[in-house]
Amino acid sequence: MMTFDRIGVVGGGAWGTALAQTLTLAGRNVVLWAREAEVVEDINTRHVNRTFLPGLDLDPRLSATHDLTDLGTADAILLVAPAQHTRAISAALQPIVAKDVPVVVCAKGIEQGSGQLVAQIVAQTIPGARLAVLSGPSFAADVARGLPAALTLACRNEALGRALAEQLGGRQLRLYWSDDVVGVELGGALKNVLAIAAGIVDGKRLGASAHAALVTRGFAEMRRLGKALGARPETMMGLSGFGDLVLTAGSPQSRNMSLGRALGQGEALDAVLSKRVAVTEGVYTAAAVARLAAEKRIEMPITDAVHAILEGRTSVDDAIADLMKRPFKAED
Repeated sequence: MMTFDRIGVVGGGAWGTALAQTLTLAGRNVVLWAREAEVVEDINTRHVNRTFLPGLDLDPRLSATHDLTDLGTADAILLVAPAQHTRAISAALQPIVAKDVPVVVCAKGIEQGSGQLVAQIVAQTIPGARLAVLSGPSFAADVARGLPAALTLACRNEALGRALAEQLGGRQLRLYWSDDVVGVELGGALKNVLAIAAGIVDGKRLGASAHAALVTRGFAEMRRLGKALGARPETMMGLSGFGDLVLTAGSPQSRNMSLGRALGQGEALDAVLSKRVAVTEGVYTAAAVARLAAEKRIEMPITDAVHAILEGRTSVDDAIADLMKRPFKAED
């Protein structure tokens, strides 16, 4: 039987810290790698992460490090670094990760330059890695506090996927297993872009009806691109697709929705981003998704509108007007 008692978590942001806290409370021996020296010191000496997860006391058994080699004895690695930094960090991990150690991708996004999903990047930079993907509707603060949540863990190797789901999950974190790696990862990436659009609707005070229409038609875009890339429909309908969209596009607690709300209220993108320490993945994923949709000839008007707003090629008001002026069509 595969056992994963020693866990290395790469990324000291809110989500990495929440996962590390949850696994520590479940009795795992967890080492959390963080790029920021102040985060490492905070966790090790004060048992908090004031930078990314303020107001939460961490288990004293959780240790943090600034040295990736400290993760060399881990039974499994959770890769939680932002998507745009994954290539560099996973390349640094390559000589450290032992051959049979699973690497579980926990970041949600698409690399802006290459248009690749995070698991694809890891497969390139750590050849032969035993890959899995963890995604689904989850706010870091909720999970870190031990509130109930359910996620999907995807792995093409059924035995490994089931073992990871059973041993990384717990009483408050229910994990479902899937072998649809592309579908699980794609849902987590696309919902960030649509959450920005939902935030714009909220910021412009367009009402609950507009919000419901936005989420529904946005989900249609997710399904279309998912189908083109080989994702199964039931995956897109599940926790990592529709479930994550409902959460992220439904609460300003979401970084992506709160950014969209600020844009809808007239704030400039640079001004919003300058106030944040955490990465808002949808800003970078939008360009990659828009380019991917164009290459696949997939119609994604909401995604294209978000991309145009973020690039400064159109205003919020003009983007809304253009969406509402689109020709009438049958609902797909």
